[in-house]
Amino acid sequence: MTRVFSGMQPSGDPHLGNLLGAWVNWVSMQQDRECVYCVVDLHAITSPTEHDPASLAERTVGLATGMLAVGVDPQRSILFVQSHLPEHAECTWLFNCVAGFGELRKMPQFKEKSAGKGDSVSVGLFDYPVLQAADILLYHADEVPVGDDQRHHIELARDIGQRFNHRYAAPEDPVFPLPKAVHPPAAARVMDLQEPTVKMSKSASSEKGIISVLDEPKRIEKKIKSAVTDSAGDIRHDREGKPGVSNLLEILAAATGRQVASLASEYDGGGYGAFKLAVAEAVIELLRPIQARYAELAADPGEVHRVLEDGADRARAVAVPTLERAKAAMGLLPPR
Repeated sequence: MTRVFSGMQPSGDPHLGNLLGAWVNWVSMQQDRECVYCVVDLHAITSPTEHDPASLAERTVGLATGMLAVGVDPQRSILFVQSHLPEHAECTWLFNCVAGFGELRKMPQFKEKSAGKGDSVSVGLFDYPVLQAADILLYHADEVPVGDDQRHHIELARDIGQRFNHRYAAPEDPVFPLPKAVHPPAAARVMDLQEPTVKMSKSASSEKGIISVLDEPKRIEKKIKSAVTDSAGDIRHDREGKPGVSNLLEILAAATGRQVASLASEYDGGGYGAFKLAVAEAVIELLRPIQARYAELAADPGEVHRVLEDGADRARAVAVPTLERAKAAMGLLPPR
């Protein structure tokens, strides 16, 4: 069976973009794939300005709870916390001795996040893609569902795996199968409500632009009613000319299961007020069962921890033999 690996950082409250852009696919992939899902908390500590030690553990549990609430099934998938398996960090060191400085320096996200920071940039931010390669390759993942902005990281993981195999393994018996990036269609490409030309993000400049999965109905309605549109008044899908309206149309389509064109035809001419109210009501209904399930899980945190512990045990059963084989291939002396 095809094995999938995917992870998400506990760097902020899960939002509508996470749900419609990733989690709906995570849930559907469980039907015909062996899925390994991870809360990648080690990735969340690479930037001192974004890392809050006081809240990281709480955010980690909250993100795992959200994954369970939307339908990640621990009976069918492995769900665990990255830092609970030291194999990830150890495998990263092995890969550091295979990866090249030049290829890491060219990674688009490193260049973007390090711009203007000079020598204060952490080595962790620079090395982030190597840890990501370890996350993926430890589990012999066949597929990694990613957005287009992450394809460079999957290409690097393939390059590292291929280089490792070439140096340390026989051609007919590679240590690491090479994964491929897959781009499953998102339910919606959710953009910031206040800046509809950029993706909804936990690091957005304005909290008003983000709909949290746990936002109360009145808060959701207020945010959508204040979403940036334009002065033209017509409702049609045009990403270039009408990014705000197009974003709301796509959200409404994802929340209701209807086609964008049909919704645009239905609401055009009725004014932005009625249109935004319809979007708000649809999002509130979409999130209602998720929020109810989240509340149930949050009331019994011991169960969430139990799921994560069980997931770590199952992940360890795959990661440990993989790491041991990699260390042996590199000639490291095994303990007695």
